[in-house]
Amino acid sequence: MSGRTHTKRFRILNHSVPAARQHVESLLTEWKLDALIETAALITSEFTTNVVQHARGAGEFFELGVRRRDGVLVVEVSDSFQWRMPALCRPAAEDLGGRGLLLVDALADTWGVRPRDPGKTVWAQLRIRREASPLCRT
Repeated sequence: MSGRTHTKRFRILNHSVPAARQHVESLLTEWKLDALIETAALITSEFTTNVVQHARGAGEFFELGVRRRDGVLVVEVSDSFQWRMPALCRPAAEDLGGRGLLLVDALADTWGVRPRDPGKTVWAQLRIRREASPLCRT
């Protein structure tokens, strides 16, 4: 299948986190990528929660992009907050937060952050694994 791309803007508000997650779930259902829904929704939730917690006041909106191309699904979230780039950290056992990117790191095939003007884009890639057809068993 050829590539597909979908982008949607959300306000930087708490209720945008579940709305973005539901949006990704609906898109992947439409694109027949059911096997990736749970993982992509969790990654979306982590990225959008970080925007709501850390980018408030740096603009009204964030942008959620979902792309399917060349056997890879890419989920990315862009915001205008440019003063601090996300980084993987190892929180202490008693810390209440700081584990979101650890989850993304464990779930995604690869992920990263790139600057944009203004702000940044955090992205994660998930390989699209094709299920073997019953006629193609070896």
